[in-house]
Amino acid sequence: MGIFNKFLKSSSEQKEVKALPWIDLNSLGQLDDIENKSSEKPQIIFKHSTRCGISRMVKNQFESDYRVSEDQADLYYLDLLNYREISNQIAQKFGVYHESPQLLVIKNGEVKIHNSHGGINDLDLEKYI
Repeated sequence: MGIFNKFLKSSSEQKEVKALPWIDLNSLGQLDDIENKSSEKPQIIFKHSTRCGISRMVKNQFESDYRVSEDQADLYYLDLLNYREISNQIAQKFGVYHESPQLLVIKNGEVKIHNSHGGINDLDLEKYI
């Protein structure tokens, strides 16, 4: 029954998902803060479409594999459906074409790496922290 085991287990038996230290990105003013804070430690932005199944799968895998501590980087969550204008401003400010889902690592005011869709989970974030 292998593949069906995870669906048949009770919720208490399923793997516990850790809560990540998400910071809601919900105002344009935060982008200047992110740029400024990136000189102290890297800033990570995860852009997510809450209606997209692919985005949900990528986010779930990202959360499962995330190993960066709060001391190493700040992690921002952008809900694209509610804050698309912020995503547009990110594209303009940091010169990265909008995609969804999308992850950007900002260090010293510049995007050091970015990727979208399944490529997000292929990134070795520790290399850019």
